[in-house]
Amino acid sequence: MSGSGPPAAPHGRELLAGKVVVVTAAAGTGIGSAVARRCLDEGAQVVISDQHQPRLAALQQELAGAHGGRVWSHPCDVTDETQVGALMTGAVQHFGRIDVLINNAGLGGTSSVLDMTDEEWLRVLDVSLTGTFRCTRAALRQLVAQGHGGAVVNNASVLGWRAQPGQAHYAAAKAGVMALTRCAAMDVAEHGIRVNAVAPSLAVHPFLAKVTSEELLTDLASREAFGRAAQTWEVASVIAFLASDYASYLTGEVISVSSQHP
Repeated sequence: MSGSGPPAAPHGRELLAGKVVVVTAAAGTGIGSAVARRCLDEGAQVVISDQHQPRLAALQQELAGAHGGRVWSHPCDVTDETQVGALMTGAVQHFGRIDVLINNAGLGGTSSVLDMTDEEWLRVLDVSLTGTFRCTRAALRQLVAQGHGGAVVNNASVLGWRAQPGQAHYAAAKAGVMALTRCAAMDVAEHGIRVNAVAPSLAVHPFLAKVTSEELLTDLASREAFGRAAQTWEVASVIAFLASDYASYLTGEVISVSSQHP
């Protein structure tokens, strides 16, 4: 049975007031930009990052028009360790510290294992898994040095749990993000730092329609409890919760923003 359409996005409640949040892959039309907007609505100072510099500059201009100096941008390719380090250093220099990292950078694609090349496999894992590791490592080192706790929220996927044809590389990467989340959480628990993840299924946005068939989108939506895809703000709201002090005793967890989970 299908539910009703999506509700309106809620107003911010200052869940992240006073916090400095870094968001990777924030300049598209998907979850990253929705997270940046939600964090700003919740009172945070936000560093938006993306490797696509024209889109990043456009988003910076748009958000600064509404939020002024609470938003700052810094380009970053998460496959480049030097750029990742520069992102964290720049965020600290600009806002004085970081409190939250949200790892949104990821790369997909569709290819059967029978046809997948080493290059296709490695590219997806380098962005989606190793890129998440690089950013997590850099942020955790900064958070430990600061000595006042903090949080990392990773964007995984229900494909880390379930099978879908043509998605071996992406599913393997996202399962790796889940495992990285659990283990990193244990590594930094003594420092009062939390590491969690969200696992969305289908969050609808304009770019998705360009790279995915309408048939597949309809099929995936039909599997959900509400009979529809999530709105990007609905995923962003869960990420904001995990980043906030309301989740102070939650670490090493993967929250399914979907009815598809083990």
